Amino acid sequence: MNLASIFLQTLEITLPVFAMVFIGLGLRRWGLIDLAFIHTASALVFKATLPTLIFLSIIRADLETTLNPGLLGFYLLATLGSFALAWLWAHWRVPYRDRGVYVQGAFRGNCGIVGLALAASLYGDYGLSAGGLLLGVVIISYNTLSVVVLSAYQGDQRASWQSIVRDILRNPLILAVVIAVPFAWWGLTLPDWLMVSGDYFASLTLPLALLCVGGTLSGLTMRQDQGTAAGASVLKMVVLPAICTFAAWLAGFRGQELGLMFLFFASPTAAASFVMVKALGGNDKLAANIIALTTLVASVTVTLGVFLLTSAGLI
Repeated sequence: MNLASIFLQTLEITLPVFAMVFIGLGLRRWGLIDLAFIHTASALVFKATLPTLIFLSIIRADLETTLNPGLLGFYLLATLGSFALAWLWAHWRVPYRDRGVYVQGAFRGNCGIVGLALAASLYGDYGLSAGGLLLGVVIISYNTLSVVVLSAYQGDQRASWQSIVRDILRNPLILAVVIAVPFAWWGLTLPDWLMVSGDYFASLTLPLALLCVGGTLSGLTMRQDQGTAAGASVLKMVVLPAICTFAAWLAGFRGQELGLMFLFFASPTAAASFVMVKALGGNDKLAANIIALTTLVASVTVTLGVFLLTSAGLI
């Protein structure tokens, strides 16, 4: 296969995902969806349709293939390394008051929506089931590390560790994984009519979630802290994915495993980071700018990354 064919194949994987994001942006600007719709739809995705999608994907999966402790452990180590590198760089280059926001924006990706959508587009059922298992590591590590770094720079504002642990234990995505794994492990099945109904419901997830990402993006503005936001965005979308993916290759990961981790590493900054910054009294404008920039450039950086890895025969 020549490079032109590989590039066109790459576009077929990434463009449908990012097209939905930009459609959501357009719908918000044209007034066809509003903030109330985005809040309601996002809650529906997070609390119901996405957990259903993850649950169904895992119970259909071959756990011997998708449950890979080595992959989960490596991703956790890579997340900790990315977090440490971003914090070290922020200590040298970022004003004190913005360091926590910068670090969170530079390491915390939107794996639950964009990463999972890309994984499904590239690898189908494997991407959904293995990605769903990986989300357990993502949710716990991202939330914990975000609280650590934001609390370190927000003065009197402190998050309650009890509430963070409670939120993680109650997280619908975590619960979906915990409930689904025994089903897959013991080969338990559900009635066909329930599986079909679940598929109908779960099929709402990715298009609705991506529209909401685009609609949220439309409401963000790029007026302040552009230099700091650009620095965090380059770290998030170029430097850290390159370092972590190279490290994964050195560790022996190839094929689907390497591709899945790259897509998660290269996901744009999660919209949830804005909510946490706002709650802790941080620079929410900087957080919004990082989300906007990383989401806009993701269509280019992710496509280029998939193209390079595919051309090299690594994924």
